[in-house]
Amino acid sequence: MSPLNPRQITVLGECVADAFTEPAHAPDELALRVLPGGGPANTAVALARLGTPARFLARLSGDVFGRLFRAHLEASGVDLSHAVAASEPSTLAVAELDAEGQAAFSFHAQNTADWQWTPPELAGVDLSETACLHTGSLALVREPGAPVVEEFLAAASAHSTISIDPNVRPLLVRPEVYRARLEHWCSLADVLRLSEDDLALLLPDTPPEQACDLWHAAGARLVVITRGADGALASLDGERLQVPAVPTQVVDTVGAGDSFTAGLLHHLGAGGLLGGRLTDLNSAAVAEACVFATRVAALTCSVAGPNPPWQHELAPIGADDRPRPQHTEASL
Repeated sequence: MSPLNPRQITVLGECVADAFTEPAHAPDELALRVLPGGGPANTAVALARLGTPARFLARLSGDVFGRLFRAHLEASGVDLSHAVAASEPSTLAVAELDAEGQAAFSFHAQNTADWQWTPPELAGVDLSETACLHTGSLALVREPGAPVVEEFLAAASAHSTISIDPNVRPLLVRPEVYRARLEHWCSLADVLRLSEDDLALLLPDTPPEQACDLWHAAGARLVVITRGADGALASLDGERLQVPAVPTQVVDTVGAGDSFTAGLLHHLGAGGLLGGRLTDLNSAAVAEACVFATRVAALTCSVAGPNPPWQHELAPIGADDRPRPQHTEASL
C-alpha cells in the first residue's frame, strides 16, 4: 500500500457486548446469548470482510468480553496493531427485539474501557496511509475520552477524509449532548451518515431535506440518512437522491446501519474517492455507493446479530435487478 494512494480506513470507537435474550430452562432464569458488537467495531468488521484494509483504534479490556471482541475482530481481518490493552471492564448492552426485529438496548457502561481515551494513546497513531477516518456513536460523547477523540479528528482532517455516524443512544446519553456537538462534528466531517431515528432525536419534526441543508451549511459535503425499509436519502452539497432498500427477510436489524456505512465507505474507497475533501465525488458515484451499501445492509438484516457479509457473499446482480436511485430537487 502506497502512502501516495492510501486505501486503508481507520475506525475509532467502542466495542460492545450485545446480549440477546433466549429461552431459559426455568421461569426464574434469564438466558443470554452474547455477540460482539458496538457501532464502530461493527463498521470495522464489515469493512475488513468487504476487502478494505481496516484498522481499528479501540480500548480492549482483558475480560471475557474483551477477549471475545479481539478474537472476532482478528478473525474478520481487522488490524488491531494500535488497539489499547485496557484495564477497565468491557461495555455490555442487553437487547430486546420487537416483532419486526428492531432492538431496544439497555446499557451497562459506567467507567468501562471504551470511554477512557488519553492523548498519549492516540498521539503515536500514524495516519499517513489512512484514506478515511471513521468514528461516531458513544465514543464522541462519553467523558472523559470524547474531547480526546474530537482533537484526534481535527488533526486527522488535514489529510484524511472524515466520516461520522452519531448513532444516538438516548438511554445512555441525552440527545441534547449530541445536538450541542453536532455542528462542530459537521465542521470536521466530509461524510455524515445517520438513521431516521437519529434525525428524529437530533432535529425533531425537521424534514430530512432541511436537515441535510443545515448539516451541509455546517461543513459536511455528503449526508446520508438511512430509512430502513424505505431505503436511504443521500445529499451531496444539496443534490439529493433516493435509494430504495433491497427486499430481504429480516431476522433483526442489529448492525444494519453500521454495515451500510461500511458498504458506502468501501465503495467510495475502491473508486479512489477517499483521501481528502471528496473533491472528485459526484452524484453518480454517490448513487453507486449507496446501492452497494443497501445490499450490504440487507444481508446483515438477514442474519442474527451484527454479522456483516463477506465479500464473496455479495453475489453479482444484473442491471435489471439493481435498485434505481431517484434524483429529487434540492430545497432552496
